[in-house]
Amino acid sequence: QVQLVESGGGLVQAGGSLRLSCAASGVIFSFNLARWYRQVPGKQRELVATIDNSGRTNYVDSVKGRFTISRDNAKSTVSLQMNSLKPEDSAVYYCNLRHPLTLNDYWGQGTQVTVSS
Repeated sequence: QVQLVESGGGLVQAGGSLRLSCAASGVIFSFNLARWYRQVPGKQRELVATIDNSGRTNYVDSVKGRFTISRDNAKSTVSLQMNSLKPEDSAVYYCNLRHPLTLNDYWGQGTQVTVSS
C-alpha cells in the first residue's frame, strides 16, 4: 500500500520561509516523478513544482526563484523549500508521485500553508 505523508506546513508571515517534506512508503520511489501541487478553496489544484528521477526540475512561473524542489531517493522523500513567501502562496499543498510508465498517481493528505500579510 502506497502512503505519502506530508509535513512542514503552518503559519508564517509574508517574506518568511517554510520547508515541506513528503515521505513515501510502499513504492519504488526513485522510479517516480515527484510533484508538489497546491489548492485553494474554489480553485483547481495547481502544479507548483516537479522533479524527475534524474533530478531535473520545473516550476510554475509564480514560484520561480523562490521555491526549490528536491528529492532524496535513499530516504524516499521529496521536499519543497519555500522562501520569500507571499499571501497568495497560501493553500493546501499536496505531494504527488506519478509512475512514468503506468501513470499511476499517488497523493498525500495535504498540508496547510498560510502566509499572513
